[in-house]
Amino acid sequence: MSRKIILTFALLCVLMTTQGQNLQLHFDPRSSLYGDGVSGVNYLTATYEFYKPDQWGNTFMFVDFDFSFNKGNPGLIYGEIAREFKIGDFPLLPHIEYNGGLGLVRGTGIGFSIPGAYLAGFGYPFQLGNFYMNTYLAYKLNAFEQASNDAQWTVTWNASLANNKISLGGFMDLWTEDKSFTEGNDASGKKVVLLSEPQIWFNITPNFSLGSEVELSYNFVNKFESKFYAIPTLATKWIF
Repeated sequence: MSRKIILTFALLCVLMTTQGQNLQLHFDPRSSLYGDGVSGVNYLTATYEFYKPDQWGNTFMFVDFDFSFNKGNPGLIYGEIAREFKIGDFPLLPHIEYNGGLGLVRGTGIGFSIPGAYLAGFGYPFQLGNFYMNTYLAYKLNAFEQASNDAQWTVTWNASLANNKISLGGFMDLWTEDKSFTEGNDASGKKVVLLSEPQIWFNITPNFSLGSEVELSYNFVNKFESKFYAIPTLATKWIF
């Protein structure tokens, strides 16, 4: 499993040199804030983001590399890729998306796969003042051992303020999944998961920024308990 993570990392490094948009590096202090039960260690996360609009719609992807394994080595890779399609002047954009990843259990080297998710729905882009927004509602197939048929609602935002000296961005995801995934096959019904990551960036140059991201979540960090978490980071960003 660790070899697969290294090969995936190398492949994505090649991709970044050809058509990247930005690369972020975050210091995540979740262990200091919430104890070793959350992650066992504070760690760095490298995030690569790519967004490209074209005459047929737009493509967005990101990949997170968590350096959370022993001695600061990569312990988790998680990625999402989404495509929206324009249909003439129709205001809704068909949206398709895939999420998934690989990881290692800290201290053991045991590998695991983050169950993939397949989404299909409709997006709607709009503007509120300086904020460029997009929202979509989608059917979500969570590919657990027993497939979970669910729904997800997402909102994203981006804005430039103070003559482009400050940038705001982020997203909010709200989705459902079967309780049996984390509570055992005897559990029935659905639970709701919330994840939001607002960002603020102070643009030192047109390419280099300093800032922070706050991970706000419920039923996400520790899927075995219903608890709200707020985890801020210290971050840098380079825009290609």
